[in-house]
Amino acid sequence: MIFIVVKWKPKPEYVDSFMDQVAEFTAATRNEPGNLFFDWSRSVEDPSEYVLVEGFRDGEAGKEHVSSEHFKKFVAQAPSLLASTPLIISQEIDATGWGEMGEIKVG
Repeated sequence: MIFIVVKWKPKPEYVDSFMDQVAEFTAATRNEPGNLFFDWSRSVEDPSEYVLVEGFRDGEAGKEHVSSEHFKKFVAQAPSLLASTPLIISQEIDATGWGEMGEIKVG
């Protein structure tokens, strides 16, 4: 799996509407056959920062994502929404999705 985490800092005028601004891109990415998850959250320490956690089946799925029309459209649009360049961690990991946490069991 390709596991990606990206930190996003929208311009002040887009902080509260950022999820609306990325909704089309998010829906299109979630519909890609190789996408495993594409989940946004807002930082609890800095409410003006969003965190995106992405998972793609493999490198080929990742390549298909970055060559898609919706990705290219979003990459062209994103700088107008952002206060700074996003920060990213992208790694290939030996996993196929989420698993239960071993240290905590419920039920």
